[in-house]
Amino acid sequence: MSTSQTAPTRKRPVNLTLNDDLVQQAKVLSGNLSATVEELLTEYVTRERNARQERRQAAEASCREWNAVLDAMGGSFADDHSTL
Repeated sequence: MSTSQTAPTRKRPVNLTLNDDLVQQAKVLSGNLSATVEELLTEYVTRERNARQERRQAAEASCREWNAVLDAMGGSFADDHSTL
């Protein structure tokens, strides 16, 4: 969902340290540098959240598959040799 489709949120000034030449080039290309950066940051956050969720789901699937293998084998090899 883009920021233009959500309810207005509180905005606040932030300090960033950026390459001066890059900022100047971006200002020429963008009519509103703050809005452009906010849009790009929104895309980044969405992409990273999705990637983390995919990794978490892959790890959970791996655990389920490994547990199914252990169940099919009647447990772990180490279970027969535990000193506990």
